[in-house]
Amino acid sequence: MENQKNNSNLKAIIAILAVLLVGSLVYIFKMTSDAKALQTELTTTKTDKASVMKDLEELKATYDAAIAENTSMSDELIAEREKVVNLMKELEKSKGDAASMRKYKAQFFALESKMKALVAENDQLKKDNQVLTTQRDSTVMVLGEAQKYNEVLVGQNEELTKTVEKASKLNITNLQTAAYKLRSSGKQVATEKARKADVLKISFVINENAVAKPGERSYYVQIIDSKNNVLGEKKTESFGDKSLTYSFLTTINYENKPVTVTQDVPGENFEKGTYFVNVFDKAELVSKSSFTLK
Repeated sequence: MENQKNNSNLKAIIAILAVLLVGSLVYIFKMTSDAKALQTELTTTKTDKASVMKDLEELKATYDAAIAENTSMSDELIAEREKVVNLMKELEKSKGDAASMRKYKAQFFALESKMKALVAENDQLKKDNQVLTTQRDSTVMVLGEAQKYNEVLVGQNEELTKTVEKASKLNITNLQTAAYKLRSSGKQVATEKARKADVLKISFVINENAVAKPGERSYYVQIIDSKNNVLGEKKTESFGDKSLTYSFLTTINYENKPVTVTQDVPGENFEKGTYFVNVFDKAELVSKSSFTLK
């Protein structure tokens, strides 16, 4: 009877020990599983941190390249790049737990989305600027060609104007000078003797020119004796920075037909030697001749 009781107690103890053993095994298995899960989570979060950091570095590099192009969006691109740099600093300091990584990933995706939009806009601006530059270059080329053409036209017009002005100049020919002695009767007798001369007669012909504009024309006649004295009225006229002392001024009404001009210049005590006669159209010498008194 007692042996049977002892066997029952032994069985009970064995059963209890078995239950405890099973419980211990279950606990050990759970602890092992939890440790593996924790290790896996730590490994995963560490990998995630490195991955997000790499993505942020690539995002920053994309902004750096866009900013280097120096477009009108540079300020906005710089501001967004600063956000990426600040997030990289925060991520570097973080412990890399799962909750933090979820937050950083969300911020990264938001920044990446913003970056794609800005880069697309920046690329479009570059394309637009390229089109505008091409159009501007084309316009500059066209304007340059037009300017060259205008310069050619201006040059041709100037040459044409000069040709017309030259063609419209009146030609002075047959410039003649003679000395005369004036008799009491009023008759003039030609002489070559200086001491006998009382008057010098100057004559010249203004030739016909169909291109010239009709109207009044004035000519300044200058007579210089052998002592380099200007005879006659000895008046002086200025033409810009030039001045002319002349013997007389003659004005005619030109009508595109030949005109003969004759003018007497009285004097006394004429010098012996060579005299020079010059005809000026303002400051331009248009005819000249000389004669000698003995």
